[in-house]
Amino acid sequence: DCSFCSTGNQGFQPDLTPDEIIGQLWVANQSYMEDVALDDRTRSVTNVVMMGMGEPLLNFKPVVKAMSLMLDDFAYGMSKRRVTLSTSGVVPMMDKLSEELDVALAISLHAPNDALRNELVPINKKYPLAQLIGAAQRYIRKDGNESARKHVTIEYVMLDGVNDHAEHAQQLIQLLKDLPSKINLIPFNPFPHAPYGRSSRNRIIAFQKALSDAGFVCTIRQTRGDDIDAACGQLVGQV
Repeated sequence: DCSFCSTGNQGFQPDLTPDEIIGQLWVANQSYMEDVALDDRTRSVTNVVMMGMGEPLLNFKPVVKAMSLMLDDFAYGMSKRRVTLSTSGVVPMMDKLSEELDVALAISLHAPNDALRNELVPINKKYPLAQLIGAAQRYIRKDGNESARKHVTIEYVMLDGVNDHAEHAQQLIQLLKDLPSKINLIPFNPFPHAPYGRSSRNRIIAFQKALSDAGFVCTIRQTRGDDIDAACGQLVGQV
């Protein structure tokens, strides 16, 4: 129910099964060099992120089964650093995930304080920022081995005049000061009747500079697919 996400407005539909999830990877791999014999292929999918349509941790068992196949040396043999689960912050299931798998973690944060995040990401009312950051810290430090999971990726959509001010950058710096993290700024992808606009390029760059100056690795995501309403947050489509 993130307020800036068109995808979430389509309502709940059935959970994906493990075979439906792994099937997407199979189809993606098949799409590379379709006219080339299997033994001659030189490209394959190297990175997978569980995100997009729905909350992965609310479909826990099928997601874990599918990711396990991706990591298995007798299946896809992908690197655990290249398989990422993105969550809006289902704290109990984050702790459960740390017991099941060692994969990269991303958090759809989008706000540096509880009042604003309650509006943008309503699950924050159930699991506020203090709990979320604590769960992320536990995930990284599972078994006391910080090298196993070196950082969390923070996803932050840039909404014009909403969460992109200088004070928001400073609040974010304070929020993440004890959490090893990389920050990915996402220019908002508009959709019909959206209550938000995209932050200007200058404001996004200024926000990035503030975070970089504070010592964070901070990137700006390149927008792809918005010409056909297929970018991040637009996956409801024109149907």
